[in-house]
Amino acid sequence: MPPAWLVDESRRRIVLLLNHVLMQEPEATVRLTRQKGQSVQMKWREMDLHLVVTPAGLFDVAPITAKPDLLLEVLPQSPIELVQNLLQGKKPDVRIEGDVQLAAEINWLADHVRWDIEEDLARIVGDVPARMMTQTAQRIREAINRVAGVGPNKPADPGSRPL
Repeated sequence: MPPAWLVDESRRRIVLLLNHVLMQEPEATVRLTRQKGQSVQMKWREMDLHLVVTPAGLFDVAPITAKPDLLLEVLPQSPIELVQNLLQGKKPDVRIEGDVQLAAEINWLADHVRWDIEEDLARIVGDVPARMMTQTAQRIREAINRVAGVGPNKPADPGSRPL
């Protein structure tokens, strides 16, 4: 089990990343401002992240004593299964308990908000290196999908013949 200070710092870093991504999609923060003060707890195995929506439509780490308005628990699956599903663009199976409207907003965020990592990399290393890095990452992802037998580039069944 990692030390408490490391867990706390990791949560704060995750919040910074989430807020950075949310700020790139103005509609996301507008939708979240309607949920200010509400809290959502996300769980998977031993991992637990409890967030509260700020008046600015962003997230902050919820106080320890706060009772979550919404609980999202990723149902037990192996880390490999979880990664494979995410690579396929599938949402993991989640148990949802609590505020329906907050759940709808979180679902909207999951469906519509994407991190433009290439844009962020370009600010650091320039446009061309950022493009090369994201293309390389995409090729690696496609290769993993082929090996795992998922996605549009999966290998053909050796027993099948073209029509």
